[in-house]
Amino acid sequence: MTSSLIAIDGPSGSGKSTTARLVAERLGLAYLDTGAMYRAVATEYLRRGLDAADAAGIVDLTRSADLQVETSPASPRFAINGRDVTQAIREPEVSACVSVVATNQAVRDELTARMRRIIDGHGRRVVVEGRDITTVVAPDADVRVLLVADPEARVARRKAELGERVDHVAVTDQVLRRDRDDSTVSNFTEAADGVHVIDSTFLSPHEVADAVIALLPGA
Repeated sequence: MTSSLIAIDGPSGSGKSTTARLVAERLGLAYLDTGAMYRAVATEYLRRGLDAADAAGIVDLTRSADLQVETSPASPRFAINGRDVTQAIREPEVSACVSVVATNQAVRDELTARMRRIIDGHGRRVVVEGRDITTVVAPDADVRVLLVADPEARVARRKAELGERVDHVAVTDQVLRRDRDDSTVSNFTEAADGVHVIDSTFLSPHEVADAVIALLPGA
């Protein structure tokens, strides 16, 4: 395959990350977790103690950030301004504030440009997942998928990821509030023309990956 750019959108807990990594591993492609890029910026926002109302400060932080992204599906890593934040981006305090970063349109524009540079740098042989990948970041991808799942399944998956660190009520709030906040700047609940919808509620991760791969031209 000379080009296998696969774009996957979906709400929190729909299985985007697991699916994208499985597909990338099986096809020998790079893997780009765009949500982690926003989370990396959020860690710097927290470190600097910026005010949520300081939209311009958050934009300046993003534009000046040295953001390093490793795209191996087996071991994706993220660093910002020389700090490895691969683990930190999953902490509850980051999840609680990442929408402050992600709902800033100028931040989205800056990170979208960086995402496209990463995609082009890999010769468009990438599985990209996030919120508005099929419509904004890579609307010309070879395969575009909207991954959905019932809210109960999405909350259960996120709780399994986080283990004992948070309770059911907190996880439910995190998942549904994040979707509500991000929906103000990104459409990841309705499929655009040409985007395939896959409901992962009752599918295993490998079954979802199979369904995505089957959509590739010539598969």
